[in-house]
Amino acid sequence: MTASNSELDQIVKRGVFVRGADRPFGELTLEDARAHADELRAAIGWGPTVRVAPVAQAWRELTMVMERTGSASVGELDPEVLVELAGRLWVVFPGGAMMS
Repeated sequence: MTASNSELDQIVKRGVFVRGADRPFGELTLEDARAHADELRAAIGWGPTVRVAPVAQAWRELTMVMERTGSASVGELDPEVLVELAGRLWVVFPGGAMMS
């Protein structure tokens, strides 16, 4: 999936609640992404919370991509990677609609 510069700009500016504060997705560090993945993984239980498991896994995948590429922040990743992961991370709704 490709995104226009406007869509990509919206993705990296989208707020994500990490470590007690809303932070722009593109500014999240590796440590922020790890903390969010750990928080989501800890929330997985049974019933409706099982739906969080794929999101927690996507955040773990994000940390692995950041480690592999040596990216200091999410915004340093390849735009195609950001677009591919954004829906799975629940930064945007699956299908590309922005969350509010």
